[in-house]
Amino acid sequence: MSLKPKVNDKDHIQGNGNAEVTIVEYGDYQCPHCGAAHPILKKMMAELGSQIRFVFRNFPLSEMHEYARPAALAAEAAGQQGKFWEMHDAIYENQLNLSTRLFIDLAEQLGLDVGNFKSAMQDQSLDEKVEGDFESGMMSGVNGTPTFFVNGEKFDGGAEDLVRILYEN
Repeated sequence: MSLKPKVNDKDHIQGNGNAEVTIVEYGDYQCPHCGAAHPILKKMMAELGSQIRFVFRNFPLSEMHEYARPAALAAEAAGQQGKFWEMHDAIYENQLNLSTRLFIDLAEQLGLDVGNFKSAMQDQSLDEKVEGDFESGMMSGVNGTPTFFVNGEKFDGGAEDLVRILYEN
């Protein structure tokens, strides 16, 4: 399956914007497998970030994970204040303690305007962004998390497999 739509200016992008290798992760902030992949991906970006463009798209499995969608909204709300990746990392690093209170505490720790953050969490446009990511995952054949795409093609494997292949090339 191919990635639909292609990476665009609505995406959260980290690393080298002009890299030859683009990795897109569809993730759920409450998914234990995504949580396990997070430190592997962080290490990969620290070591290979100049060679990779990394994109995260929300794929909250809300029926199984009560805080998946609120966590996605918290990351997007932080993104409105330029701190998407900081909130993204903080949520994964506190994955076992997800709660509305935690998201507000993290916003304070990141130095966000908490009033604006709380308002943004209720903002329809952010809900539409999360839903749009989810729908793009469905169109791209995502049926679980994490799911990775490398240069637009679905990758059959986990984060460890992904890193191994990148180091081989």
